[in-house]
Amino acid sequence: MGAGRGTDTGTDSGARAGTDTGTGTGGGWQDPGPFLRGVAWLDGGRPVRADPADTMRLPWDTGERAGLPIGVRLEFTTATARAVEIHYRATLPGPTDALHDLAHGFALWDRHGVVSEVFTEPAAESVVRIELGGGTGPFTIHPPETQSPLVLGLRGIGGGLAPAPSAPRWVVHGDSITEGWWSTRPAHGWPAVAGRALSWDTVNLGYAGAARGELATAEQLAGLPADVLTLAFGTNCWSRVPFSAPLLYETTRAFLELVRQGHPRTPLLLVSPLLRPDAERTPNRLGATLGALRDAMERATRDRIAAGDDRLAVLPGRDLLGPEHLADGLHPNDSGHQVLGLAVVTALRRAGFDAG
Repeated sequence: MGAGRGTDTGTDSGARAGTDTGTGTGGGWQDPGPFLRGVAWLDGGRPVRADPADTMRLPWDTGERAGLPIGVRLEFTTATARAVEIHYRATLPGPTDALHDLAHGFALWDRHGVVSEVFTEPAAESVVRIELGGGTGPFTIHPPETQSPLVLGLRGIGGGLAPAPSAPRWVVHGDSITEGWWSTRPAHGWPAVAGRALSWDTVNLGYAGAARGELATAEQLAGLPADVLTLAFGTNCWSRVPFSAPLLYETTRAFLELVRQGHPRTPLLLVSPLLRPDAERTPNRLGATLGALRDAMERATRDRIAAGDDRLAVLPGRDLLGPEHLADGLHPNDSGHQVLGLAVVTALRRAGFDAG
């Protein structure tokens, strides 16, 4: 996992080739590629969250966030391994950045919940060892997304590792709420919560500060393999780039049309903006309240459903969370992410989309 553009170079060739670097007691390093989940695109071997061949049409803030491997994780099973080692390179923050000394956290989950968390000292390149605590998996390891780690290799200690079985691929597009802001761990963001409940491979295309119905993003989604799609944007259309209600209505219609050109029958759920107390009745610079913008998105979606798109559903976002679920008046806290994730699961199942 990692961020950046261009061809990957450096010290990872030995790990990818299976050469033992002398750390631990397991066998040779395994190529991480077959173990990675949540991958949208690859750029020089690095998972990225926007098409690297189409970055020039995207806003700067979308491209900036797309470089972070949000939601990218390792999933595996094992018959006898008692621990796993991960060889990785942290590509962020830089040596002069304020968060450079932040510890690197790795969370191990199984089907029952979190098994353990391991925190390592910050280093440009390191090996972390995680005890599995028994069982055969499937196991999921969530790495420290904010350090934009590039996984160079992994290996089992005391036994081999096998990639976890494939699962339906769920592509989720949204803003900072979808990206998981104010959740305390990568595994606590609402797409991760819902993906675990459904046993799906969640691909998180949440872009903090962006996701304003950019049509270039819709075209990228149209070309991306997906068994199920969810769209959850609109909040930033009230503030960062103001929309009127008619403009967002037409943008939503155009966005859905472009996505449908690549996914004519893929189940698609649109989640309208969540509660934002300061914006619900406050006009933006074009005179639109968030309530009016939410209504425009929902009407555009329902109009398309009425026109015959029976693989499309809408989940109104206004009443999914209360003020107690918001960490800062906008982004959900961990409890809010949990409630939202399970509400999306319920909506997908109610629409008959849970089979993928």
